[in-house]
Amino acid sequence: MRETWRWFGPDDTTTLAMVRQAGAAGIVTALHDLPPGAPWPAEAIAARQEILAEAGFAWEVVESLPVSDAIKARRGPWQAHIAAWIESLEALAAAGIQVVCYNFMPVLDWTRTALAHPLPSGGTALAFDLIDFAAFDIHDLARPGATTDYPEDVAAEAATRWQAMDTPSRARLAHAIGAGLPGEGARDKARLRGGLAAFEGVGADDLRANLAAFLQAVVPEAECLGLRLCCHPDDPPFPILGLPRVVSTEADYAALVAAAPSPANGITFCTGSLGARGDADLPGFVARLGPHIHFAHLRNTRRTAIWGPRASFFEDGHLAGETDMRAVVAALLAEEARRRAESRTDAEIPMRPDHGHDILDDLGRGGVPGYPAIGRLKGLAELRGLMHALAP
Repeated sequence: MRETWRWFGPDDTTTLAMVRQAGAAGIVTALHDLPPGAPWPAEAIAARQEILAEAGFAWEVVESLPVSDAIKARRGPWQAHIAAWIESLEALAAAGIQVVCYNFMPVLDWTRTALAHPLPSGGTALAFDLIDFAAFDIHDLARPGATTDYPEDVAAEAATRWQAMDTPSRARLAHAIGAGLPGEGARDKARLRGGLAAFEGVGADDLRANLAAFLQAVVPEAECLGLRLCCHPDDPPFPILGLPRVVSTEADYAALVAAAPSPANGITFCTGSLGARGDADLPGFVARLGPHIHFAHLRNTRRTAIWGPRASFFEDGHLAGETDMRAVVAALLAEEARRRAESRTDAEIPMRPDHGHDILDDLGRGGVPGYPAIGRLKGLAELRGLMHALAP
């Protein structure tokens, strides 16, 4: 697999020189300053490529080209936003970039309840606690009907926990849940309520239909341009805030690739997101849907409490969580071998170490939550060793 690194642009506290020292070969990035629904200008793409080239890198994967909530809900200016998305694809293809990651999560494209969950080692990790999330949803956001969306024991414990939280703890929880990646901006309660209102009446079947319609509009264009689109799974991989989520399981992905059959319609295989449910057979996923995997995120989670498909979890070490990373990497290497036997030009799958613990000098650096320099270097080194050990 090709070792890549997610870089958030010139303001990223992890510099390209540090990425070079980590040993990554390619860069995963995006134009985070442009809002969803806006086309990406060729000049902006070229400027980012120039910065990377000066450091000896190429822009190998786009993560992410955002799909607006208007497209996901199929409301408002959704048609103009699809046209802008295709315009961005044309500009990226003209620049020689071939892999484009996106997601179809409404309102919150990812969320955690703690951005610095303490670990026994002294480091910190991202974490999601369903009790804390329910406490925010029911008692702070005060979403109508929220209480009935949770098991009775979760709602009861959430009430107790909320009462025990002081004002700074409540503020930290709201900040963690609303924290976005660069360019997204913090999602405060007013913004969350507005986002939820935009999806009123949109159920799971509606969202699946909207995803299929989006794919049927953009995949033929991507195929003509020689691009490979890859959808990232929901994170966490179950409904939140009363919103449906439809890219959480292997069955969801089977439906996704069937909605618009094409080499351009594919998967971002994120072991952390998919593995957080606990019912995923990830090596089997690769065996069954491997030909559609265009990009891999390798990380690990460990669940601390379970309610059916929903769970509380934290980001564990890349080789230390509940996912059998050895079996996953072996399956991905077998998929690459199969592609080479077929003479596929995309035989080498780009991968990156996803997330990481804040350790050593990462602590206090103030970078993007989940994307520390040293923690990801450690993860990449572990994954690299595993790939070398399993290589034929």
